[in-house]
Formats: sequence, structure tokens, C-alpha cells
Amino acid sequence: MTLILSISDFDELYQQAPKPQVENLVLDGFEMLEGVPEIIGRGYNRIMNLSPGVWLGFYDWEFHQDLIVKMPAHNHPIQFMIFLSGVTYFDDVHPRVMGGTHSYFSGSGISPACSGKHRAGDRLTIVDVDIEPLLLESFFLEDGHYSHEFQKQLYKEQDWKLSFYPTLTPAMRSLAQQMWNVPYRGAVKRMYLQAKVFELVAIYLDLISADQQSIYDVPKLKPETITRIHHAKEILTTQLEHPPSLLELARQVGVSVSTLHRGFPILFNTTVLGYLTQQRLQKAEMLLRQGDRKVAEVANLVGYGHLGRFAAAFKRQYGITPSQCLAGKKVVFG
Repeated sequence: MTLILSISDFDELYQQAPKPQVENLVLDGFEMLEGVPEIIGRGYNRIMNLSPGVWLGFYDWEFHQDLIVKMPAHNHPIQFMIFLSGVTYFDDVHPRVMGGTHSYFSGSGISPACSGKHRAGDRLTIVDVDIEPLLLESFFLEDGHYSHEFQKQLYKEQDWKLSFYPTLTPAMRSLAQQMWNVPYRGAVKRMYLQAKVFELVAIYLDLISADQQSIYDVPKLKPETITRIHHAKEILTTQLEHPPSLLELARQVGVSVSTLHRGFPILFNTTVLGYLTQQRLQKAEMLLRQGDRKVAEVANLVGYGHLGRFAAAFKRQYGITPSQCLAGKKVVFG
């Protein structure tokens, strides 16, 4: 059964959620800890106001049931999100975003209405930063490096905002992990996190400004082709153990192999093989967390005939071995 909530329902549930107990987590005065409502799942939100106009959040959620949250059009700040694990599914407004490989950067303006979707058993971990537009705009005063046209992409005011979905680079992931596992306390911790936030902002702005053509001029796909590629994705999702070959998959949905190769990155920000691997490993983590199957059995259930390859892929994705996951160890982010 899928739980469908409006954003106001979602916020009300959060206000009623019990305060979580997080092992080895010590909060400073500028931090706030929120629990995830039991009807949704388990986990926490760790939110802090680093300075006037800059908010930082760490989100660790595990969903007990399928969830859809409907969000109306709303004013939107400058925002970026680094997805360390999990998958967030959207309707046509945003592409699907996968943890470990993708990130999100948004300019300010009006955000269109959309629905965010989560699946039972998924664990979603995110580093999220919100910045008031006027604060970031102050850095561009009398700036001669970034063009006025580029700056206009970030500040849409009463127009629809622009969103970007850069690939998560090792440098971006490393910074997010350093922030998650900050080694300091008090005022020094706050200064450290502020510095990391603006280091990430610099990386995003440089990446976006240097690659505007590839970001804005995404190749268009016909509506019929989009439907067929989505069908291909669903076939892979339901046949993880024995997926069809690329040639057979293309034949089943009525497109060419080259169209699959071109369409998957456009629609899902990953290759066909990348999507299949992500789905296999996410299902593997869910099965291992249940604790009633051996590692070899889980590897076979998700389509890995070679245990060593499965273990290596799992550790690359989650930072722990399948055996450690089975024993209850949490995913490592640093």
C-alpha cells in the first residue's frame, strides 16, 4: 500500500514524531534533531543554521512503506543536495536521482508542483544546503568572471527556477562525507561546516558555468521514445536476477540499442548497466538487512553469480562488506 501525503500532512507528521536516539551523536547549540514519523519509517533529520541565510541538513531515512509526497508550487532558495545513498523518484519535473552517483543544484525562483516518491525498504541519506539568494548574490557584486547571463540563471525571482543534476564527483562526495563526520565541536565545528558549504558552492558554480551548453542543450527525445525507455527500465527492475541482453531489451521495447544508450543518461542520469547495478545493490542491501538469508543467497537473488564481484561492488557502493551489512553494521559515509 502506498501512503500519499500533501506537504502539509507530511510536515504535521514530522511535528508529532518522537525524538530519535542516535548512537554517538552529540549536538551543539545551533543544531536541531528531528525524528522520522513511525508511519513513514525510521531515521532522523539533523538541521543547523550555520549563519544568517545558510542552513545545513543531514537526512538519514529508511522507509517502511511506499510513500508519495505531493508538493505545490512554492518559492525556492538556492539549494544543493548530495545523495550519498538511496533513490528519489519524481514525476516529469525532475529526473530520478540516485545516491552515490548524482547530486542536485537549484537556482532560486518558483519551484513547480511535483511529487517525490520513495519505495519501502529504501534507505535515503542526503546532505542538503539551502542559501538565501541575496546572500549568494552579494558575492557576485562587481564580479567580472561570471557573466551576467550566467548569474541570471541562479536568480529567477518570480519566474520558474532552473535545476541542474551534476554527476557526483569524488571531490564533492569527499566534502559531503567530511561534513557528515565533522571532527570538531562548538564554534570551531560551525566555522568548519561553513567553509565546507562554500567550498561545495564554488565547485558547483564552476562546474555549471563551464558546462552550460551540455546542461542546457540536452538532446530531446520523442514522447513515444521516452515511454519505451521507461518500459525498458521497468523490465530491468523486475528481472534483476536474469536481465535481458541489451539487444533483447531494445527489441522488447521497440527501440535501437543506440537509443537505449542515449536515452538512459538523459532520463535517468545513468547508463543501462549503471541502472541495473544500482538496483541490484539496493535490493541486496534490503535483503541483507532482513537478516534471514546468507550472503551467497542474496548475491544469487540479485543476479551475481560470482560472490567476489558482488562483495566488491557492494563495498564500493556502501562502504561496508555484505557480511558486515548482514551483521547489522551501518553504511559508511566517511
